[in-house]
Amino acid sequence: MIQFTRQSLVASLEEYKTSYGDELLFRDRFLKLLEHPRCFHRDFLPGHLTGSAFITDTSAQHVLLTHHAKLDRWLQPGGHADGDEDIFAVALREAREETGLKNLTIMREVFFDIDIHGIPARKDFPAHDHYDVRFLLTADPQEPLQITDESIDLKWVPLDDLESYTDEPSILRMREKARQ
Repeated sequence: MIQFTRQSLVASLEEYKTSYGDELLFRDRFLKLLEHPRCFHRDFLPGHLTGSAFITDTSAQHVLLTHHAKLDRWLQPGGHADGDEDIFAVALREAREETGLKNLTIMREVFFDIDIHGIPARKDFPAHDHYDVRFLLTADPQEPLQITDESIDLKWVPLDDLESYTDEPSILRMREKARQ
């Protein structure tokens, strides 16, 4: 099992090469955020670290998306670190909790994608940013899924049909990366 601590995340970000300009801009903001001791806590504002999983089937033709209950959008599974500085463990925990999948395989020993996206204000919490570290995982689409109260639905979506579910640029970017 790999571990992805604050120190290894910083080292990986410093070495990160990408052909996507937005990720290059995000990298510097991630490094600045990681200087703060509480950046892995959901109450750290104006933003905090989250971990997520882009889960493809074993043929890499479909991606598992969750219809997020609070945001009412189709997204990859993921969530708050809640103080856990092993961001891969966070992504794996959230993927298992939000999908019911038990058998997930990591496809790369380093993160797959980074993104910073805004989360709207709620009655009990102000608008803020999620600094999301994403990992590429695979799973067997025959394994049963379990919808939780965090989701309206879960669905294996053909990569070729992704735009029917989301126009989120970072999800479309991950599709392109998964195909490389």
